[in-house]
Amino acid sequence: MSFEFQGRTIETNANGFLENQDDWSEEMARHMAAAEGIGELTERHWDVISYLREEYFDNHQNQPNTRTIIKAMSERWGEKIKQKDLYDLFPLDPSKQGGRIAGLPESKRKGGY
Repeated sequence: MSFEFQGRTIETNANGFLENQDDWSEEMARHMAAAEGIGELTERHWDVISYLREEYFDNHQNQPNTRTIIKAMSERWGEKIKQKDLYDLFPLDPSKQGGRIAGLPESKRKGGY
């Protein structure tokens, strides 16, 4: 699969994950989020995206599950958040949809929690 972005053809796998992580940019993340019906990315969206990218690129390609993201965002935001709070940001699964918009490869683990 592929999509057009700023005059370039961007290759993805069958589930919409980038084939080449170097193609990713913040502008592309905005484009992908809009295409998935998320709308404008808020500061909290960017916190999750940044966290997922940091974990992948700085922590041996770690791709955290939803439970781990909840703990990290609770700490980052200084409040106890619930799974629903993350699903409000990324309705199709914070770890999977968030990872896709963050430009990461598709996670091979099962389940998001």
